[in-house]
Parts: sequence; structure tokens; C-alpha cells
Amino acid sequence: MANISKKVSWSGRGDDRGERTPLLNGAEDGKYNRHVLHFVFQSLDYDNSENQLFLEEERRMSHMGFRCLETRRWVICGLIGFLTGLIACLIDIAVEKLAGYKYSAVKQNIEKFTEFGGLSISLILWAVLNSAFVMVGAIAVAFFEPIAAGSGIPQIKCYLNGVKIPRVVRLKTLAIKVFGVICSVAGGLAVGKEGPMIHSGAVVAAGVSQGRSTSLKKDFKIFEYFRRDTEKRDFVSAGAAAGVSAAFGAPVGGVLFSLEEGASFWNQMLTWRIFFASMISTFTLNFFLSIYHGKPGELSSPGLINFGRFDSDSVQYNLYEIPLFIIMGALGEGNATLSMYIHRPCLQVMEAMLVAAVTATISFAMIYFSNDCQPLGQDNTEEYSLQLFCADGEYNSMATAFFNTPERSVRSLFHNPPGSYNPLTLGVFTLAYFVLAVWTYGLTVSAGVFIPSLLIGAAWGRLFGILLSTITSSQSIWADPGKYALIGAAAQLGGIVRMTLSLTVILVEATGSVTYGFPIMLVLMTAKIVGDYFIEGLYDVHIKLQSVPFLHWEAPPTSHWLTAREVMSSPVTCFNRVEKVGRIVDVLSNTSTNHNGFPVVPGKICGLILRSQLIVLLKHKVFVERASSRLSHRKLQLKDFRDAYPRFPPIQSIHVSQDERECMMDLTEFMNPTPYTVPQETSLPRVFKLFRALGLRHLVVVDNENRVVGLVTRKDLARYHLGKDGLEELHLAQT
Repeated sequence: MANISKKVSWSGRGDDRGERTPLLNGAEDGKYNRHVLHFVFQSLDYDNSENQLFLEEERRMSHMGFRCLETRRWVICGLIGFLTGLIACLIDIAVEKLAGYKYSAVKQNIEKFTEFGGLSISLILWAVLNSAFVMVGAIAVAFFEPIAAGSGIPQIKCYLNGVKIPRVVRLKTLAIKVFGVICSVAGGLAVGKEGPMIHSGAVVAAGVSQGRSTSLKKDFKIFEYFRRDTEKRDFVSAGAAAGVSAAFGAPVGGVLFSLEEGASFWNQMLTWRIFFASMISTFTLNFFLSIYHGKPGELSSPGLINFGRFDSDSVQYNLYEIPLFIIMGALGEGNATLSMYIHRPCLQVMEAMLVAAVTATISFAMIYFSNDCQPLGQDNTEEYSLQLFCADGEYNSMATAFFNTPERSVRSLFHNPPGSYNPLTLGVFTLAYFVLAVWTYGLTVSAGVFIPSLLIGAAWGRLFGILLSTITSSQSIWADPGKYALIGAAAQLGGIVRMTLSLTVILVEATGSVTYGFPIMLVLMTAKIVGDYFIEGLYDVHIKLQSVPFLHWEAPPTSHWLTAREVMSSPVTCFNRVEKVGRIVDVLSNTSTNHNGFPVVPGKICGLILRSQLIVLLKHKVFVERASSRLSHRKLQLKDFRDAYPRFPPIQSIHVSQDERECMMDLTEFMNPTPYTVPQETSLPRVFKLFRALGLRHLVVVDNENRVVGLVTRKDLARYHLGKDGLEELHLAQT
């Protein structure tokens, strides 16, 4: 172990009962940092327990039964897409209405006081309206469901990786998420509503696929077969893809996002179901928006973001521009967030209100001191254009960027004709909005980073194009600054989230510019390569800051000399096939260990049983003595375990009398008789590959005589990572 730069002790296990989990946006507890892994995070059971009950049910099912199950999976994916599209439609209409009321009121106030003086009143009105919207949203998040803060993408990424994040896919989380993001965007914060749509789609999928709501205590008695982590994981992948599709109008991009950025496990059959959910999501959103806008059947809006289509004259580039695109990709690496650890909810709300007021103040100051006046042509599409101190027939160009929703500002930067912005306006806006976005991302509000990143990149990208036309003699070569706005937007977002293939397809689908597919991919690859040289992507950084035992695709490259014997946890608590009830209760009640998997060993390994299974057995009093007496209950079925899923009761809630403690429990029928095992000399990369590829929660380590010597869990593998000084071993935080 001498090659490990930091060797620390490793002990303890997490507790599935823990509900207080540190948030992945850094809003709850400042004690979690990248040098430790926290014990509170547990793994999900992505490997089916093939016990006798499971095998009997599978063997009884006919071929037609399996086909019916597959049909239900398609139905569920359709429902996921439909409901996700409805939620996206609700968010879009609500934001449009609230933002419209706000900007109309402020615009009328500014126009009134520009002529008669007293613009400070307009500033106060803008700041108060922003703060009011944000205050309501922040209160909902901070006081009612803190897990709804941020975009939710890191949480969903962890969930799909196999990490249990409490409350992340609950109905209450969805309600607060939707309400919070409406308030955040309407409140003028430097945020977007697209990231939260991914989280919302995942929550919808987790709920619909189970056929019940544990929050509402309502069971519809449908889809009971899918009440296990393995099935729910696949549907959550579909929900995340449907969220992307609804946000960007990009069904293919949604599938690729779920594959590239979200899902840690994939199979071929899942691809088409996810694509189906994405298509339904986009269609549903467009259909209901067309009805809302009085154009039923006209499905013209691609998604929540309408980037607009690039015309045929602008959709072209030259080969000598490729090096410039690569340079822009390298410049796009910008990964900075200000995560302030404020514990008290009231202070979190006050901070959010402060940022909202500061955002309005900076925006107003930028518009007030800007002298960038542009002619108001007949084809002007700016909905909230401000004249301010400009001459009649002109509008303030800075207001086009600040006095608008972020989505509309991005579209303006993409499509406004050359000369619509001067370089100073774009430069000042880029710096100011970047600072606001960095500050905003750490707030306790529901918010996404996609649109702020695209807006920042579009601004400096358009500036880049303008400067090129200025320093060259032939301006016709660089005639379209919107082209560079698109490339800059891709570079900025790619440098932050480090997505390549999926983001390329998303931008191509959202803009309808297939011609730009190659330069966008080139830019994104450059941004990722340059960014990875300095720091990980934004989501990976936040996952690491919150001490989550996240398993990447491969084990550290310098870990081949480590073996299972050196990384496993030992000694291991084991049970006999027929075990005394009192010992089972004592082991499950032991808070110093809180194990979740127990090998069954009458000498050699013969099975593995989970804590959740033992709790159900204790709850139903499945004792040997009862089975042989008149007190015998009906035979336990898989339905009993599915009914208790996913909120298995804590051991403290189960009453076991002193007489019952002396009874015996036969685990043979309920344990998994074929758990995955590895010899203790197996190398760490091989153990890692087996554990991650199969989605395991426990991997039993045995000796030459097949006796249990240790147990490998997620934290045993996640504690090893490649640091600056070589292979490092992280510490397990107990508090």
C-alpha cells in the first residue's frame, strides 16, 4: 500500500433510514468536501435477487405474459413522455405570463419616468418584483423541499449510477421543483428552466412506473411488477431523456443525453423505448402550446427553447474558419460556481432575494448607461424593446439582452442582423452576466445552468465574430455574427458540462442547422479536452464536493496492483440458513455498523440476504415455529416485498416480543442463492468492472475454500481515485 499517497482508516456502513442528506448543489452542509466520502449515501439494488420466490414467479409466466410486460413498458414510457410534456407546457406558459406582466409593468414605468424624471422608482419596482418572485420560490425550496434546489441533474446522475439520494424522486420534490423554477425564471435570475425539466421528467418516470404514490398514500394496483430498483432505473432514464426532449425539442438528443451524461447502465431494448418517450414529450408540448397560442395543429415550436431556424444564407462556413472554431472551443472552458454554505433557511431566502435585487440593479445600470442605440426596423421582433434615451425610432440594444427572458436573449443574439450590437455592449454584458450566473448557481432555488451558459457563450461568440470582421479587410467573409454566437454558445456550455455527442445533436435539432454539426462537435471536443486538463465538469465537481461514492466508467489506471483482499471490508456479519430471530434483530438494530447485505454461510457461502428482505420477514413474523403450528400465516409472496418498496420500515418500528426472539427464521427461500463472488486475489480493476457493469450493491470476497472473507461495496471502490500525487484513498466521514 506504499504507493497510495494518502492512507486512512475505513470503517462503517451507511443507513438506509437516513433522510437528511446533503444536497448536491452545496446548499445544506459545508462539512462535506472532496477529501471524504460520506456514509449516509447508500446504493440501490440494481441486481435482481434471484431467490426462490422470484424464480417461481418467472417460471410460471408464459411467453404471452412476458410480451404483456413489454407492452406495459411501452405504455409507461408513453405516459412518461405525455406527462413530462404537460409539465413543460405548464412551466412555459406560467413563465411567459409572469415575465410578461413584470416586463410590461416595468417598461411602462420606465417610459413614464424617462420623460418626467424619477427613474429610480423604475429601478425599485424592477428590484421589488424580482425579489418577490424569487422570495416565493426560495421559501418553497428552503423550507419545504431542499432537494429541489439547483437543476437536479447531479442528483439524477447519481441515482442512475446506483446511489440512493433520499427524496430525489418524490412527488413533493416535483411540485416544488416546478413551482420553484417558474419563480426563479420569472424573477429575472441568471438561470434557465431546462435543467430542472430533466429532474422533473425523472420524477414523473419514477412515480408513473410504480403505479402508486407513496407521498399521497394512493396505490392504483397497476405496474406492480416494476416495483424494484432495476426497473425503476430504466424508466428514470426515459424520464430524463423526455425532459431534455421537451426542453430543447430534441428527441434524439434526449436519448443521447441519457446515455452520455445520465445513465450508467444501458441495453439495446431500452433505446427505442426512451426515444418513444422523448418523441411523445416533444409532441405533447408542441400540441398544447399550439392550442394555447391559438394555432391548433401548427407544431412549429421545437421545445421550451425556441432558438429559431438559421436561414440558408447564414448556414455555411469555410474550411479556414475551422481553426477559429477550435480556438473558440478552447476559450469556452469556464467552470466557476460560488457555492455559499448557508444553513438556515431564512438566510438562504434572504440571499436569493439579495441576488434578485442585485441582478435587477446591475441590469438597470447597464441599460441606463448604455448609449448603444439601434434603429427600430419594421421587422423588429423584440417584445420588450426600450427606447430610454435613444432617439425616436430607435431602441436600446443593451435592453435587448438584459430586459428579457434568457431564452429570448439567446435567440436575439443568434438571429439579429449584423450591427444590432456594438462590441462594448456585448463585452460588458458577458462579464456582468457571467458574474451573476456564478453567484446565482449556488442559491437555494430551482434553477438550471444550460441557458445562462448558452447566453454567455452566445454573447462573447457574437463579439468574437464582430471583432473578426473589424480586423479584416473583407467584411463579407465574416458577415454573419450569429454563426459565431452559436459556436460560442456551444463552446461555453460544453466547457461547463463537458457533453460532446449529445450536446451536438441537441443544438443541431434545436436550431435546425445540420450544416453546423461538424464545427459544433469540433468545438465541444476541444472544450472538453481543454477543460478536463484543468478540472472536471460542473456536475462531477458538485458530486465530488458532496462526498458521493460515484463510480466512474473505469477504475483508476494505476490500481492494478491492488486486490480484493486489500479493498474489501471485513470482518463480515453473516447469518446461518436457519437463524435465531433475536440475533437478526440485534444485528439490524446495531447503529454502529448498519450493514445492508448479509452472506448466508453454514460454513461456505450459500447465499446473500438484504436488510430490506429481513425487515419484511420480521414484519410478517415468518418464523419456523409459526410455520409448523396453527399460527401459520399465508405463504409470503413477492407482492409483500413490492408493497413495502421503496420505503421499507425501520427496524425500530417492528415489535418483536421476548418469546419471538427465541424463535428461528429460515432464510433459504428468501436469500439469493447465487450471489456474485470473487477470489480475494482478484485485481481492483477487475472487481470494479464486475461491480459497475452489473450494477451490484454487494460483492462477496471468498477464499480458496469458498468461505467468506470480506465484502466489497460501492464505498470500498469509490474511495480510490487518481489524485495529483498518484493513487489516493479517501476517508469515510462518520458525521
